[in-house]
Amino acid sequence: MQFIADLNNKINGIVWGIPMMILILGAGIYLSIGCGFPQFTHFAHIMKNTLGKAFEKSEKKEGAVSPFKAMCTALAASIGTGNIAGVSGAIAIGGPGAVFWMWISALLGMCTKYAEVTLAIKYRERNEAGDWVGGPMYYIKNGLGKNWKWLGAVFAVFGALAAFGIGNMTQINTIAGTINTAISQFVETSASQQTIIAWVISIICAVIVAIVLLGGIQRLADVTALLVPVMAIIYIVAALIVIIVNIGAIPAAFAAIFKGAFNPAAVSGGLVGVTLKTVITKGVGRGIFSNEAGLGSAPIAHAAADVEHPVQQGIFGVFEVFMDTIVVCTMTALVALLGNGINGIEWGKDIGANLTINGFMSVFPGKISATCVAICLSLFAISTVLTWALYGTRCVEFLFGYKASKIYQIIFCGFACIAGAVSLDLAWAIADTLNGLMAIPNLVALLLLSPVVIKLTKEYFQNVKAKK
Repeated sequence: MQFIADLNNKINGIVWGIPMMILILGAGIYLSIGCGFPQFTHFAHIMKNTLGKAFEKSEKKEGAVSPFKAMCTALAASIGTGNIAGVSGAIAIGGPGAVFWMWISALLGMCTKYAEVTLAIKYRERNEAGDWVGGPMYYIKNGLGKNWKWLGAVFAVFGALAAFGIGNMTQINTIAGTINTAISQFVETSASQQTIIAWVISIICAVIVAIVLLGGIQRLADVTALLVPVMAIIYIVAALIVIIVNIGAIPAAFAAIFKGAFNPAAVSGGLVGVTLKTVITKGVGRGIFSNEAGLGSAPIAHAAADVEHPVQQGIFGVFEVFMDTIVVCTMTALVALLGNGINGIEWGKDIGANLTINGFMSVFPGKISATCVAICLSLFAISTVLTWALYGTRCVEFLFGYKASKIYQIIFCGFACIAGAVSLDLAWAIADTLNGLMAIPNLVALLLLSPVVIKLTKEYFQNVKAKK
């Protein structure tokens, strides 16, 4: 196990090094400039046609889901443990300044995900079951040509493997750990009892995933469309209460974020040994882990949307990153910073979701805080597992055909059964590495297909302007 951890650390250092930061941020800048910064210039239109139409009823079409349900499916994957444990860990290791770099990655990532989703609709195709399927592997094959199919296969391999980490092991492991923490607020449990609880939770999660997968894309879309709004509202309301109670400390928290973004040593509490490189890589890395912009995962869910023009769904990608990182992650960061106090955080040590739990405990009694976080995180995480099961399935289907995807789903559920017993540190580390490996072929494809995105963007917004 130690050998695997050491090997992963070496690969992770290469994958998430400075070249990757340049590639991810560079792609976001390039696409934003080429498309005319739609995440800013057309923000009002985007909000009106995403959030503003969230609850409009639409007819179900064979093999497709509504644009909102497609977004909820993708949002279910991105709003997960990265929003609670991921943000908490980024702050603990990189300091408050990591939050600033999360914002930067999100502001640029809005256009990156916009491009991904737009291409997913443009180059999608029907599978044997009659469902719309798409994502990086399909826009690489259908957009770049058959000579590039190998690159699509590379993405699919990394995507299928990543689903076991980012979309399975880390999520269920965190559910088990958080529920054990919540239970300990009520009764004292031994290590062996906590292990039993972790196993039980893992098996329950596996059963839930199996039941939803049996219902196909429609059942998955229905479940996530119900879960995402509910879990987001519960978490945002609880976070707002903590923020309002500590409203006087908000200026100091934002000051620490902006100071720490460029000078970690200037932050009160002493970020000894934390370099600017650590601040940037943790902020950008955990930001991408949370909103998944550039990874190529979300387009797989969006590809099933029933829309007439690719950009109609592409704008949901902008809203998705905005909601995930600018709203939810920022609230988590404020809960952690305000609830613990800048001087009350043990810098340089990743303590998972505990920083967030402690933040809630500063306002709510321990039992209520632990229970609230456990409920929210469990909902976040199980919805992430459900969606990543779809992502992995589509990747295997691309590689080996429709029938092979059923075998993959059985294996996926099997891994879910044992997820509670896996080391959280190793699971997070492997997930980080696989994220980076997924992003490389996807970002290469985005840059090569950028002229298509730019053309579709101009076409769509010229029509919008003409209708006014």
